[in-house]
Amino acid sequence: MALAEDKVREALKQVIDPELYVNIVDLGLIYEVRIGDEKEDGRHDVEIDMTMTSPMCPAGPQLVAGTKGAAEGLDEVETAEVKVVMDPPWSPDKMTDDARDHLGIF
Repeated sequence: MALAEDKVREALKQVIDPELYVNIVDLGLIYEVRIGDEKEDGRHDVEIDMTMTSPMCPAGPQLVAGTKGAAEGLDEVETAEVKVVMDPPWSPDKMTDDARDHLGIF
């Protein structure tokens, strides 16, 4: 069975921003999830483009490691490559309504 992007995004919701206490998916930090072709063992390599709330985000390395770990925690994922991109820059309008509610942003 092919791995769906939704399943990867759902797994990434376990990665919580340590300053905002909101998961990285709802914060809008995950820009793109690319799933490679299925290998003979049924697993896939995954590439994830993510951003940070700011270029100097102190939690950056922790969030990247968490993202890689969460994706590779899926049985269907062999390796995950996480690339931090700053273009387009993150802004609060990338957050879900749940994240806005949690942070009191309207």
